[in-house]
Amino acid sequence: MSGEFTLWNGMTFNFETIMQAHENAIRAMVYSHNGDWLLSGDHEGVIKFWQPNFNNVNILPAHREVVRDLAFSPNDTKFVSASDDGTLKVWNFHSASEETTLTGHGWDVKCCDWHPTLGLLASGSKDNLVKLWDPRVGAATKCLTTLHGFKNTVTKTQFQPTGGQMLLASTSRDSTARVFDLRMMRDLVVLRGHDSDVSALAWHPVHPSLMSTGTHDGTISHFLLDTTLPENTNGLEPVSQVPNAHDWPIWCLQYHPMGHILCSGSNDKMTRFWCRARPGDELAFKDRYYNKEESTSMPPRPNNVQPQPTSTNSAALLEQHRTQAANAVPTTAIPGLSSWTGQ
Repeated sequence: MSGEFTLWNGMTFNFETIMQAHENAIRAMVYSHNGDWLLSGDHEGVIKFWQPNFNNVNILPAHREVVRDLAFSPNDTKFVSASDDGTLKVWNFHSASEETTLTGHGWDVKCCDWHPTLGLLASGSKDNLVKLWDPRVGAATKCLTTLHGFKNTVTKTQFQPTGGQMLLASTSRDSTARVFDLRMMRDLVVLRGHDSDVSALAWHPVHPSLMSTGTHDGTISHFLLDTTLPENTNGLEPVSQVPNAHDWPIWCLQYHPMGHILCSGSNDKMTRFWCRARPGDELAFKDRYYNKEESTSMPPRPNNVQPQPTSTNSAALLEQHRTQAANAVPTTAIPGLSSWTGQ
């Protein structure tokens, strides 16, 4: 809510820079594909252009209300913005000029994405709809199709970044996520197993069938889309979950480009980095993040109060577990992300 940027070191996980970027809450951020530019949108509808050293080179009054999402075109010459004013706008990046305005949603537009190789946009709105758009100036038909599967606000929508790139994943506050096949023009699977609103989504950058979701109750779920389903059903359950990843709603998920680390951001003011467990580490799932009874068996911890050790022999117990783990046989469940632990 403070409008600050924080730059984190991906090796030491310490922040290197913190600076005041906006005068109010930052609601959307996106890097260009070549990594040379950063766009940020705030609560007042302003979009700012940044260089990697956080030098601000342009300020664009883009929308009348909150900027909810931003996405670059495949060649970084254009970008699209989504806003609570019910519109999407396509911009020329170099001239910072508006090319076209896409209207058709009946309420706030909460998310948008640009296909990684095609001239195709996707958007999700508070009107429960996902729409596909033609971003070209002067296109005869702007809205190509409308998807009606959700029963509540659409929170995130993202095209598949690798593999065939013919899938579109969307999440909603109706506790589901849907994967839409652009070739068959129908839902491929419905991702179930969530106990609350689904508010975050991330495709794995290496394994095209692996995707992760985050929910309002702080749970991270992992799904394998190539899982064999029973006949005449399209409901897919998660292959793995972190039930207590955060204490508050998870707003964003993002994988490292190599796929070995997942970063999550939450309303609990925490940024957490998740990775695979060490092979044979029996302590990997012996923490509060994987304890499903944590939320009911323990009261919430007050702010700024750190957990205290529960045993004076914790060092001896840790050494005992490490000795047992050294002789354990590693197992695999998820390709590239077989065993998860919070760091």
